[in-house]
Amino acid sequence: MKKEDIIKVQELEKKLQYNERLKAVTNKINSVSNIDEIFIRLTNDILGLFDAERITIYAIDPMRNELYSKHLVGAEIKRIRLPISASSLAGYVAYTLETINIPDVYDAATLKAINPRLTFDSSWDKKTGFRTKQVLATPIRFENRLFGIIQFINKKEEEAFSKEDERNIVEIARILGIAFRNQSKMLTTRFNYLVMQNILTDEELKRAIIAARERKKEIETVLMEEFKVQKKDIGAALSQSYGYKFIEYSEKYFIPRDIAKGLNLNYLKNAHWIPISAVGGKVVIAIDSPNDMKISEIKSLIKADDYEFNIALKEDISKFINSLEKDAEYSAKPTSSVSDIISELEVREEDDLDRTDSNLDENAGAIVRLANKIIVDAYEKGASDIHIEPSKAKKKVDVRYRVDGACLRHIEIPYSHNSALVSRLKIMSSLDISERRMPQDGKIKFTYKEKQIELRVATLPTVGGEAVVMRILAASEPMPLTALRLSERNIRELRDIVSKPYGLVLVVGPTGSGKTTTLHSALGHINVPETKIWTAEDPVEITQYGLCQVEVKPKIKFDFARAMRAFLRADPDVIMVGEMRDHETAATGIEASLTGHLVFSTLHTNSAPETITRLIDMGLDPFNFADALLGVLAQRLVRTLCKDCKQPYHPDKEEFEELVDAYGSQYFPELGVMYDDKFTLYKAKGCDKCNNTGYRGRAGIHELLVGTNPIKKLIQKKALMELIRDQAIADGMKTLFQDGVDKVIQGLTDVKQVRRVCM
Repeated sequence: MKKEDIIKVQELEKKLQYNERLKAVTNKINSVSNIDEIFIRLTNDILGLFDAERITIYAIDPMRNELYSKHLVGAEIKRIRLPISASSLAGYVAYTLETINIPDVYDAATLKAINPRLTFDSSWDKKTGFRTKQVLATPIRFENRLFGIIQFINKKEEEAFSKEDERNIVEIARILGIAFRNQSKMLTTRFNYLVMQNILTDEELKRAIIAARERKKEIETVLMEEFKVQKKDIGAALSQSYGYKFIEYSEKYFIPRDIAKGLNLNYLKNAHWIPISAVGGKVVIAIDSPNDMKISEIKSLIKADDYEFNIALKEDISKFINSLEKDAEYSAKPTSSVSDIISELEVREEDDLDRTDSNLDENAGAIVRLANKIIVDAYEKGASDIHIEPSKAKKKVDVRYRVDGACLRHIEIPYSHNSALVSRLKIMSSLDISERRMPQDGKIKFTYKEKQIELRVATLPTVGGEAVVMRILAASEPMPLTALRLSERNIRELRDIVSKPYGLVLVVGPTGSGKTTTLHSALGHINVPETKIWTAEDPVEITQYGLCQVEVKPKIKFDFARAMRAFLRADPDVIMVGEMRDHETAATGIEASLTGHLVFSTLHTNSAPETITRLIDMGLDPFNFADALLGVLAQRLVRTLCKDCKQPYHPDKEEFEELVDAYGSQYFPELGVMYDDKFTLYKAKGCDKCNNTGYRGRAGIHELLVGTNPIKKLIQKKALMELIRDQAIADGMKTLFQDGVDKVIQGLTDVKQVRRVCM
């Protein structure tokens, strides 16, 4: 073998060894529970990658505009602080966001060539006796946000750090950037400062967030009242988070009446901002959360040469507004509010809904009323779907409603009216009434009792004429997690999963099993002002304030994968994608979850363990998938017994044993139920309130697979579904059927309904 070939082989082996060590270090970085572990525990591992004598990792303290690092001196942790300026090498890197590679820090000409103001602080060398020669440093960033600096000192075997070292430090800084960003999210961005300054612990901050959410209070109020955090510290945290000065209410501020007179007080109270002074051409605004959209809105309402935004608590902003309200000078009322204009537009749109077509026959008026009545009745009965089914043989048209998962006959219509009724529904759906041989899809939107209702319409040609199926998508608020009837273990684990800062959460089941409802309940649980949530849905069925909801349009090639790629450029914290239908969408979702985003989605699979094998079969990388997975929730909806007429009864021993066998005899004791004379089940009877069916309403049954370490190892090995299921059960998962049996024993449903939806 030639000498140059030997060198190439050696270089290749060296590169492979480096990549293996880098992978090991990356795994350690991604597994840290706090930033201190990076400062204290991982520096030597990272140092070993670069053959350097020393390493320092700095983080940003934006409140002081400083860099800080931590290191162990004996058993005590000491801090180093540097200004972000050219007075130090690390400070210069933070200031310019440039990588520096200096072969001799004592060479003034070299430093001057980089920047005339750049200096090396040699006091540390003099103090310790250590001689600094070469320095390699680069910024730690994530998506253009600076989190810190990584700096290596003195290459051991060579006179300077190489170009390859420069490439490697940029790569390790990228990995650290993701870790720093994820840790900052875990500490809750707005109040990270309180934890950093040891005013609160991580656990106390989490408790405060939960308490604020449960009591529907501002978290700042909870922190001050229950955790005794001083207002000035709250202000310092908000100032650090937003980058603006914090102010409190004071009568010294002279609110500019000429500017304020053009603003609606009710609007200011809801928007939580107010102009508090105006000097020259500059207006000073007190605001609770200066996001880009709110600032843009303020600038459109108040014209000024310059704007200064100050952070204030909502209670202080209310005091400013109240002081203005009491002012006799502030008497002029603004013109129509935004809500008035929106209401006016809604009326105009509603006027257009009942336009008829001249092609309808002489009974057009009756047909219009019939179409409207069918839809309104379905909505009133809580139906999810409307089926209009013509039968040429029987000369009639059946109208059936799907209520609580079962199709119930509502009315019969003379067959002669079917063509006119279908034409009317096509007109409402903007479909082609002349096309009767091909299926068509459309939508109907209208307002009923001040609620926006949308119907997804599908027409299909049958031998008896055109049939119509309409899915009712009534805009609604998300249900709280506690209303989903999750078991104690499932709700505890699900709350923990959805509160993670990044990872992949899947909700799976067949069409109509309540996946969207569950997803929105989970999003509602984490929907707070400091979290940016994007959703891509088809269609948008549930609307939530605080979410940016996008409806995909496959006809114009705007699908889930394309929406997700767009979201990644839109500064998301959380992404929800309606369905992972293909490899591209699934792979993009996993990529997003591995780069610091919490991703929610759904799949049409039969169980939680099966979901894992399905995604691996799609061609996903099992290692990335394992790293990303937080949990999979499989669910079904079962019809519940009517509360007004369900009948209690004492089952015989044989029926009890069937329940035990269905649940699993080895697991049944965990329910704490024994067969005795008091053991009671319930069965359907029927009354007027449930249309004599014995059932009214539906409830979810669930199985929650949590992405534990043993599960992740099985995923990496592409294990069989049965092995994954056994491990999940060992980790505490109840199967769908087990959860169903549990709800039978609770008297919520019966075994017949559980068997209808579970295999």
